[in-house]
Amino acid sequence: MRDAAEARRAPRENDGLNGGFVKLWRRIGKRTMALFRRVAVLMGGPSSEREVSLRSGRAVATGLRDAGYDVTEVDLAGHEIDLPPDVEAVFIALHGTFGEDGDAQAILDSQRIPYTGSGAAASRAAFDKILSKQAFDEGGIATPAYEIIRAGEKSQLDLPVVVKPPRQGSSIGVHRVMDESGWEAAIADALVYDDEVLVESYIEGRELTVGIVDDELLPLVEIAAPDAWYDYEAKYGGGSQYLVPAPVEEAVADRCRYLTVRTFEILGCRGFARVDFRVDGIGQPYTLELNSIPGFTETSLLPKAAAAAGMSFSELCDRIMRTASFDGDEFTDTGAGAGSGRRHQTHVV
Repeated sequence: MRDAAEARRAPRENDGLNGGFVKLWRRIGKRTMALFRRVAVLMGGPSSEREVSLRSGRAVATGLRDAGYDVTEVDLAGHEIDLPPDVEAVFIALHGTFGEDGDAQAILDSQRIPYTGSGAAASRAAFDKILSKQAFDEGGIATPAYEIIRAGEKSQLDLPVVVKPPRQGSSIGVHRVMDESGWEAAIADALVYDDEVLVESYIEGRELTVGIVDDELLPLVEIAAPDAWYDYEAKYGGGSQYLVPAPVEEAVADRCRYLTVRTFEILGCRGFARVDFRVDGIGQPYTLELNSIPGFTETSLLPKAAAAAGMSFSELCDRIMRTASFDGDEFTDTGAGAGSGRRHQTHVV
């Protein structure tokens, strides 16, 4: 008999999901999990999201300790990763540049140190919203109409639009422009962070997000933000409400689940992620982005969804930690840890 966690994991043929989803899920659903004891949590970093990352990292470190790990907290200030010699694997709790953009992952790959989350190439594709949009187009995933502009250029899209730096997170530099009076200030702020700006059509409707951990889809979360706009202040300043599971029709939920798995696959992700959607008035979901390292703060969405699935915060951190790997030679070989020299135990689910 399967335990409760296993029963949550895989979709069934008769659970309302179409056969294509079940086949897609089975294609990505098997993986090798490793058991580690001495781990490091990378947090902080040089990005504009440093403070959020520190909050995430501290929470993760506590969760891992509660799960029985020997944890070292590593607060990164620059673009180098210097770990204690006995660390066997790393939980990456870095947000923004040098965290979600693939740079930290590439360094850990070169050091042959297993880490949580997606590899360098997938992280880069998910973090760069222009690369993500191109992948969505090629993969047939519905996403809001968009264009890329530079300073002095005008958008050809009809208002309202959303203006965002293509390589930032936590809604930093993101603005909703409802009329011409808000255009100049929005563009000027977005250009502070990049010399390109992503402009996309604003989808009037509801905001949903779906988390995926290991091979488990978590319950949908609906975000009810003040003025229906989930910006930085709505995320971290309070005032937003989170409905878990989201009170949506099953057909909409099924479509979001399918698009989550499809997005995860076409970007080449692994381990865990969160996919964000806008759903219009007729129930059509539009994929906004995939967050390869979603937040782990007290207001973060992935832990809320995991809790609704019956998973404690320490269990969530443990599940993710067990998926750590790196791109390159098999990390199950002797000496794959950062100097431990032991062979990591693995099992396939």
